[in-house]
Amino acid sequence: MNLRRDFLRHVTATALVAPAVCALGPFVQSAAPPSLIVDTHQHLWDLDKQKLPWLAGAPDILERTYHLPEYRAATQGLNIKAVYMEVAVDSSQLVEEAERVIRLSRDASTRTIGAVIGSRPESPNFWDYMSKFKSVPEVKGARRVLHENETPAGLCLQPEFVHSVRKLGELGRSFDLCMRPKELSDGAKLAELCPETRFIVDHCGNADPKSFRKIPVNEEKPSHSAEEWKTGIDKLAKLTNVICKISGVIASLPKGGDANDLAPIVNFCLDTFGPDRVVFGSDWPVCLLGGPLKTWVSMLEQIVGSRSDADQQKLWSGNAIRHYGLNA
Repeated sequence: MNLRRDFLRHVTATALVAPAVCALGPFVQSAAPPSLIVDTHQHLWDLDKQKLPWLAGAPDILERTYHLPEYRAATQGLNIKAVYMEVAVDSSQLVEEAERVIRLSRDASTRTIGAVIGSRPESPNFWDYMSKFKSVPEVKGARRVLHENETPAGLCLQPEFVHSVRKLGELGRSFDLCMRPKELSDGAKLAELCPETRFIVDHCGNADPKSFRKIPVNEEKPSHSAEEWKTGIDKLAKLTNVICKISGVIASLPKGGDANDLAPIVNFCLDTFGPDRVVFGSDWPVCLLGGPLKTWVSMLEQIVGSRSDADQQKLWSGNAIRHYGLNA
């Protein structure tokens, strides 16, 4: 059973729908809502054409096709551009997925302006695969999900994997770290071994909001402690070739939770990485496990509302434009 599937089953019982109104608590609503949002974590999938093994047994809200029209509806009223994020298709479909999203990114009628494609850095064929796209400016980076049960701990530190990720740096492409919180230190070691490659830590290092609060007896305990997660984030943030994606955490929002449950994670990442090394991501449609995309945007606006307008602009769009080299 894959860890992502376990996660999906758990959040089905605890967080499928976020409350419509979040308690403001100590938050200050931003005086200047983002004029432009760059969503660095847009998922799209077609279950009639793609094999996504991790969706087997997922909640009904995810086990369906999500195309651009649904994304347009989810972002209605927002001035948003997007970077597509690979969706962990079967290995046999990696090239097909990449070619499809390249075409999408070249279509001026869409909101998608770049892509991070799926990859298998542990494969000896990695370089041949990535070389197909070395002259494709729409391809901004690559990802290999590392938190599935079938993925052994330490995979990212195996020689072939390290060699491949170094090659990404030579191509001017980034690598997304999507890891178990207890293994974030492995991500830091990989980043140290590949100093010319830019790394993006997905989903605030996959922190579980429940690790920051007292757990009711009827609620499943998180797989890690807040201190374990903080230690890993600290190690990653000390490396100048690593940035952090503020995304994903709403999917783990505890039942009845609100922005207060996400604030400790978001603020720790913002403070540890600093205003120039953080980017926004929606993780749509996976975010629907905790709430709609615009609910996540609203929560994040509340959390960062007391920060300077300049720092907020960097988070919402400026840093992504710079780090990914986007024309937005």
